[in-house]
Amino acid sequence: MTGAPLEILIPANNEAAQIDACLAALAESTPVPGPVGVTVIANGCHDDTAARTRAATAQMAARGWTLRVIELPVGGKIAALNAGEAGLPDTAIRAYLDADVTVSPPLMALIHAALDRATPLYASGRPRITGRGRVARAYARLWAQLPFMAHGVPGCGLFAVSPAGRKRWGAFPELISDDGFARLNFAPEERVAVPADYDWPVAEGFAALWRVRRRQDAGMAEIARRHPDMMTREGKPPLGVAGAARLALRDPVGFAVYGAVALGVRLAPEPRGWSRGR
Repeated sequence: MTGAPLEILIPANNEAAQIDACLAALAESTPVPGPVGVTVIANGCHDDTAARTRAATAQMAARGWTLRVIELPVGGKIAALNAGEAGLPDTAIRAYLDADVTVSPPLMALIHAALDRATPLYASGRPRITGRGRVARAYARLWAQLPFMAHGVPGCGLFAVSPAGRKRWGAFPELISDDGFARLNFAPEERVAVPADYDWPVAEGFAALWRVRRRQDAGMAEIARRHPDMMTREGKPPLGVAGAARLALRDPVGFAVYGAVALGVRLAPEPRGWSRGR
């Protein structure tokens, strides 16, 4: 394949404070061979997310990219993803991007190069986990050192699939973890880490970190319960007691914050609903 279309889907729920930076970073991307479309699915928004997105139309058009906005009256990421994908060509590489993510200039071109082929593949860049405030920074610092985050292809906040890879499932199912579901459709050897960064912020403060971490754990538990066969493709390297000890010695503050959040989640009941990433 050469010059396959690239479709970038951004579900956005009240993301007026983040969408400008997200789209501006995309507009600074290294040229991508083939047509590029960006779709922002404003779902259940009570702010000016959609208007701010439309204001970036000329900026995208200046580089030959198309930008469209879909507005849904009810919030929900899964419904937003499925609405955004409706009518897209089967030949398109598809990238799924959170509205609070900012990409580095080479990332989308490298993802396109990695996935512009006939084989089923999954790809992402190198997440730079960022946080505001001492608690968020400590949590982010420790999280980035975990084996799967440092050496795997986690795809948090941004993942992409080749056209053949996208054929592995139909519509996104109603699951908490859409990104975990997509990743586990691919074996570890089918996941490509491209050498370019993107910024992905974590929640701020213990309470928000706890809510998000609880959602993440519940999402993976739901996949394990409903699709146990998919967990055979997890491929996470173990941390182990020795690895945990090394992290604790290297970053005692980060280890304490991360451990406190993880312990709090283990002691809490499983959530019934979806929590935002901030």
